[in-house]
Amino acid sequence: MEDQPLPEGTLQNILEQETLKWVFVGGKGGVGKTTCSSILSILLASVRSSVLIISTDPAHNLSDAFQQRFTKTPTLVNGFSNLYAMEVDPTVEHEDMSSSDGMDNLFNELAGAIPGIDEAMSFAEMLKLVQTMDYSVIVFDTAPTGHTLRLLQFPSVLEKGLAKVMSLKNKFGGLFSQMTRMFGMGDDFGEDAILGKLEGMKDVIEQVNMQFKDPDMTTFVCVCIPEFLSLYETERLVQELTKFEIDTHNIIINQVIFDDEDVESKLLKARMKMQQKYLDQFYMLYDDFNITKLPLLPQEVTGVEALRSFSRHFKTPYESICSKDQVERLENRVTALQQQLKEAEEELERVKTGKNKD
Repeated sequence: MEDQPLPEGTLQNILEQETLKWVFVGGKGGVGKTTCSSILSILLASVRSSVLIISTDPAHNLSDAFQQRFTKTPTLVNGFSNLYAMEVDPTVEHEDMSSSDGMDNLFNELAGAIPGIDEAMSFAEMLKLVQTMDYSVIVFDTAPTGHTLRLLQFPSVLEKGLAKVMSLKNKFGGLFSQMTRMFGMGDDFGEDAILGKLEGMKDVIEQVNMQFKDPDMTTFVCVCIPEFLSLYETERLVQELTKFEIDTHNIIINQVIFDDEDVESKLLKARMKMQQKYLDQFYMLYDDFNITKLPLLPQEVTGVEALRSFSRHFKTPYESICSKDQVERLENRVTALQQQLKEAEEELERVKTGKNKD
């Protein structure tokens, strides 16, 4: 008995999950994460009261996708009443922390002593900001895989930071506050202020991380392409997410070449064959995932109209022409070949006639 092909997955399940608060979209660089997260946010905006899409990728591709300039302040996307976008750098901006040189130095020291704490603090600041805004759902267009997973480790990084500051406090006692006064930093930048700031950050991130680990509130959409490295990277990402207890059950396979036209090119045929091998592996490895296949297009998907138009493939599986009507397709092929044969015969006749004249 022939194996029944698995039903094609879509992203409908994410649109229907009304309890979702955080949606991460991630994967290796260059697989189309920004396009996918932009389209997902457009689709969510049609079923939710308010949507915020945040890019934590330093390349800031969101502005390119929507063809509109975004900053670290949420901005309404043109043509929408409930979709906002913002682009943030996942590295801390010390001038935002304080204008005092002394405080800057202190934070620099702290950042040097605890790797990742500067990122952790800027991320916490952003989450605090986002939480006060009360969006219905927040989509993260995340930077390449490594960055994403670092974001999820921030509570433990901050935990270590606090422990370090506490040990310094216990070790040096009043010396700590004497030094801050000596450098003219005043009470605002005393040990309690720094500890308070770190504690506040830790509370926000712990609260958010509890939400991140709740499958009703958070899910991670993995974007990839049908190639070996991308398959490998996706598997690594899924393993890491499982380790962090982050729910993931959607995979988007982008840039799939479908047999839409009569593919004459040997190169394309070879590519399709190679892709099929990896597609089979994806379906075998992730048989309990919703796998959505997106077609490779001859042009980039940029601008709201193009994004909206392409969004239909997120809700209904893409059907290639060959799967629509095999008979009709073959009939068209035969007609085309007959026409080619007729033209070739006429050409041959002309060549023969020309030679006979000579």
